Amino acid sequence: EVQLVESGGGLVQPGGSLRLSCAASGFPFRFYPMSWVRQAPGEGLEWVSTITITAGVGSTYYADSVKGRFTISRDNAKNTLYLLMNSLKTEDTAVYSCNTSYFGGQVRGQGTQVTVSS
Repeated sequence: EVQLVESGGGLVQPGGSLRLSCAASGFPFRFYPMSWVRQAPGEGLEWVSTITITAGVGSTYYADSVKGRFTISRDNAKNTLYLLMNSLKTEDTAVYSCNTSYFGGQVRGQGTQVTVSS
């Protein structure tokens, strides 16, 4: 069974940092591009970042709203995806989920809540 399980969310003050993790199982993680998406209260799903299967320059992509503040990475040996979030803003408050396309369908975890508030 393909499974994605996120962790690391929580309550943080504006300007703070969090690191999210996504544990993948049930498919050959290292061969799949992975993404983070988020959904704020009352809003639609928003793409945040994508990492390809190869490391190095040009392998990561970011939404303009998070560029320069968020860093996506992966550890293929641990089948884990990460999102380091710095300089958090109140508008970053959302449920964050990891996502991949598997055999033509989208697979997404249940998400982890990130709340940025003073």
